[in-house]
Amino acid sequence: MHSLASTASSRLRLPRKAFPVLTALLLAGCQTLGVDVYNPDVRPSAQPQTAENAASSDPRSRIGATEHPRIVASYGGEYRDQRTEKLLARIIGKLTLVSENPKQSYRVTVLNSPAVNAFALPGGYVYVTRGLLALANDASEVAAVIAHEMGHVTANHGIERRQREREAALAERMAETSISGGLAAKQEVAQSKLKLAAFSRNQELEADAIGIRMLGEAGYDPYAASRFLESMEAYGRYTSVDPDSDQSLDFLSSHPNAPQRVELAKQHARAFGADGSVDPGRDFYLEGIDGLLYGDSPQEGYVRGDTFLHPTLGISFEVPESFRIDNKADAVMATGPNDLAVRFDGVSENSRRSLSDYMASGWVTGLIPGSIRETRIAGFPAAIARARADRWDFDVTVIKVDDRIYRFLTAAPLDSPDLEPTAQKLRSSFRKLSAGEARALQPLRIRVVAAKPEDSITTLSGRMRGTDRKVDLFKLLNSIGPGDSVITGNRYKIVTDQ
Repeated sequence: MHSLASTASSRLRLPRKAFPVLTALLLAGCQTLGVDVYNPDVRPSAQPQTAENAASSDPRSRIGATEHPRIVASYGGEYRDQRTEKLLARIIGKLTLVSENPKQSYRVTVLNSPAVNAFALPGGYVYVTRGLLALANDASEVAAVIAHEMGHVTANHGIERRQREREAALAERMAETSISGGLAAKQEVAQSKLKLAAFSRNQELEADAIGIRMLGEAGYDPYAASRFLESMEAYGRYTSVDPDSDQSLDFLSSHPNAPQRVELAKQHARAFGADGSVDPGRDFYLEGIDGLLYGDSPQEGYVRGDTFLHPTLGISFEVPESFRIDNKADAVMATGPNDLAVRFDGVSENSRRSLSDYMASGWVTGLIPGSIRETRIAGFPAAIARARADRWDFDVTVIKVDDRIYRFLTAAPLDSPDLEPTAQKLRSSFRKLSAGEARALQPLRIRVVAAKPEDSITTLSGRMRGTDRKVDLFKLLNSIGPGDSVITGNRYKIVTDQ
């Protein structure tokens, strides 16, 4: 949650269905994702391509230039780190030389987001998140992602997708307004959406083929594309509330299913030789991401198990055991058993009105008259109320600290006996951090360590911080499969605040 989550005038609309259980990561846009490509003499250009001169060299870049600030803002800004930037410059330089359109300029931006994502905009704007860089295990896997996105750019998929979206929207409006009989209209709309979905599948597979060709010709491991697709699928299973549910990469019907895509990627890679014949660049890559920020940034606060701590705001609270916290840009969300859910945010409040008046000012839909009562929580003025909407009961708690009001919204099915204990846990655990506690909080980072003879998966994962699934996360980040073990001398990624 950012330091200023919302404004005092924001209206809280209680949902018809309580906050859904948080499932696997959602990937916006695209989901995927002889030559010494690791030569340390390859350095970033002294005159890097910028959004401004990219737009001047390619009229299509106006689309990317227009959208670029919005994309950066929605993903928490750019992640600036000299080591990471040099790493990507070396990877991109080789790919550009073998791209479909060598005259096309590219701007690759690392987004300051823990989400695992990559996508492209027309005109050469390519984006990868630091979350994706943390998941990748070698330079070839990152090259596979970037080459895939470059394939979208050179194939003009962004332009084509925009045009198809406009056509589909127009067809939908015409169907809804001009076709008699509601069923016929709905069928026409559904057919137009299916056509758009099929087009997107073709785009993704075409970009896969272009990207893998670029990998092979640039000297990267062409099998990295299929490896990273499998890592993405494993990450989806890891982040799912139900690990046994189907977490294939086709989060939308417009994307090919994971097995099909992986097998096609391997087929393309075989044109460049057998698997394992090319150095994937693991050591080179791990050097470049050692120290990479992992998870939430200091401006968003930290999740440590069942506790949320915000060093900038200087506040902390805990959720009940078995709850899962998801720190989003505009609020902290938590979901638990029996359809319980929590939302926490903060607003600026400089007026002198009472918290009872604030609670009744109209920002809560379904507020039960007479339920508001003022109290104190952690020594600060507070107010508690109840609300009801459709099949849900809500506890609404507000706490004023200086010129800010913090708001807890706890949702439960009607007449649930779990509502009050859950809300009480939140209220009783809320507190102000001391200056020393706030200073002591450090973000999580990727650290690269070499396995010693006495090390094992258990000992290395035991050094992880910020997760209660240390072994699972360690295996995921290092692509360690069932039955595998660590190898003495090999380097591995761990997550720690040290």
